[in-house]
Amino acid sequence: MATCVSIPAFALNLDEEPLQPIKPVASIHLEKARLGQRLFHETKISSDKKTSCASCHDLQAGGADNKAVSTGAMNTQGTRNSPTVFNSVFNFRQLWDGRAKTLAEQAHLAINNEMALTEHWEDAAEALAADSQYSEVFNTLYGGVSKDAVTDAIAEFEKTLTTPDSPFDLYLKGNEEAISDQQKRGYELFKSYGCSSCHQGQNVGGNMFQKFGVLKDITLRQNHSDDLGRYRVTGNEWDKYVFKVPSLRMVSLTPPYFHDGSVPTLERAVDVMIEFQLGRPVPQQDRDDIVAFLKSLAGTYTDTLSGNTDNTDNTDNTDNTDK
Repeated sequence: MATCVSIPAFALNLDEEPLQPIKPVASIHLEKARLGQRLFHETKISSDKKTSCASCHDLQAGGADNKAVSTGAMNTQGTRNSPTVFNSVFNFRQLWDGRAKTLAEQAHLAINNEMALTEHWEDAAEALAADSQYSEVFNTLYGGVSKDAVTDAIAEFEKTLTTPDSPFDLYLKGNEEAISDQQKRGYELFKSYGCSSCHQGQNVGGNMFQKFGVLKDITLRQNHSDDLGRYRVTGNEWDKYVFKVPSLRMVSLTPPYFHDGSVPTLERAVDVMIEFQLGRPVPQQDRDDIVAFLKSLAGTYTDTLSGNTDNTDNTDNTDNTDK
């Protein structure tokens, strides 16, 4: 039997809601962002000259790559699932274990690791400097090519990768018809079950750390990986199996799920959260309503830098209206 929840009479009071609409990002340096946009798709900054940031963060696929773990330069297999790059500017830390404090720091780590340039950076710098268009822009903006300049420009571009005006955002802003009654029920259940205690704010997550397995030992999970999470960064016993809470903004578009990419569907991912984070039975209908709500969170990316008029419509248009 489904839980009885009432859909509140409109309009919602935003000040009282745990989730908030996406707001514009202030202070974007447009020329640096345009350079970063090109670098984001540039294979010259990888050791094999075949890999780019976009290899793992496809802007046409929800900002991820739909693989359990990603493959970097020289066919190096990663150990964690690539999170979406969309709305990463709103994360309080970057990467699953939060070891990068800023977008630029995350880009620096990616160049060293996924791009395998720890020992080959000078080759990449020479390739960029030999490109007259790159050379001119780097000299104008940064006084020359450097790893810090590359990562700063990529970070500036990533600030533009936001997906405002999702159906749910429009609902929060006052459009009662933007989402279905099922999705409205799902949102109320998302709050009443306590999901919003970790997944809140404009990014529906990304602003805290949490243990994976709050109410049930995660090592009991089928396909459990032995990734100790933030413990690998801090060495603190209490950080075992602690990860950054991921944003749910693009969750319907970025399977498979969790840090190890071990769960193939959104429905199953919600089941895992119910079992290990909530530790309580949840009726099937409630689970389905929450899944329907999650599908209302994906918005649309608009390329404001290249002059293209085409948008990347990341909205999940699954029909969840009541039958």
